[in-house]
Amino acid sequence: MSEKTTLGNFFEDFSIGQTIVHATPRTITEGDVALYTALTGSRFAFSSADTFAHLLGLPRAPVDDLLAFHMVFGRTVPDISLNAVANLGYAAGRFGHPVYPGDTLNADSTVIGLKENSDGKTGVVYIRSCGVNQRGQIALDYCRWVMVRKRDPASPAPEAVVPDLPAAVAASDLVVPSLLRMEQYDTALAGSRELWEDYSVGERIDHVDGMTIEESEHMMATRLYQNTARVHFNQQAEKTGRFGRRIIYGGHIISLARSLSFNGLANAFTVAAINGGRHVSPAFAGDTVYAWSEVLEQLIVPGRSDLGALRLRTVATKDRPCAEFPYKMADGRYDASVLLDFDYTVLMPRRM
Repeated sequence: MSEKTTLGNFFEDFSIGQTIVHATPRTITEGDVALYTALTGSRFAFSSADTFAHLLGLPRAPVDDLLAFHMVFGRTVPDISLNAVANLGYAAGRFGHPVYPGDTLNADSTVIGLKENSDGKTGVVYIRSCGVNQRGQIALDYCRWVMVRKRDPASPAPEAVVPDLPAAVAASDLVVPSLLRMEQYDTALAGSRELWEDYSVGERIDHVDGMTIEESEHMMATRLYQNTARVHFNQQAEKTGRFGRRIIYGGHIISLARSLSFNGLANAFTVAAINGGRHVSPAFAGDTVYAWSEVLEQLIVPGRSDLGALRLRTVATKDRPCAEFPYKMADGRYDASVLLDFDYTVLMPRRM
């Protein structure tokens, strides 16, 4: 058997401070943007229409923030999570320079933490990943932690290092494009008259609509991002796995929840930060995804009186509409319907 192929990195292959330059730079095209819209149904005007972006001072509509995130995430999978059991969480994610069709994204990751699990068969790898465009401008950087299989359960455990990550990205650390202006923001074209001042901390919003996931759609989405994780593709292998079938890439659930949030948060025109998140349970083809959001914080953006930020928690559920806002039960466990608990920050125009 040839040794030219790779089985990916196992837990023992990672070390603190290790930096990995990921292969396969990706030039994002208008076709990618159109396909992403077809797969998620995203309706935010800012990333849908050049004319709307012109009103806000940008040269054209930027790529949807989560499409850029998935493209960077996809670069990292062959090196970081090909042998993952689960992607456990996110933190300290910041979106930087807008990504436009025609831009090329490269990515690298640095190992910032390691901790072997008590079973001796797996360990948690903490990484910070950074995506940059062809000019070296940071498009986004974020941390995530992944449970990865060990190649040899008998191999010694490394010294445990768990990084201290912030609960949320501070308003002062949010990156707002220098060209962005709100004076001509058109609420009619955006789809809602509710602006930053119309939301309050603790408010919960039922996004009402649901979206059923088809097998072909989630596989096409994952291929679009060049995410090579085997659990999403190989039905023959997954027949003997934990769930007996392919699971849906968790990022696809994030995108569907964001798309559904348009109904109630249409003026949350761009994602500025990923504060935290957890994929609570797996999703499968045939599941219908619903979502609701809670306003965690109203943030003043330093130096900007024309826009503010909302820190949101969006919870996605499967096969259960969100009118009752299922979340956690009295004993602290998640309701069985919960797929995703996602904490992120959006920018929204203010009244002037």
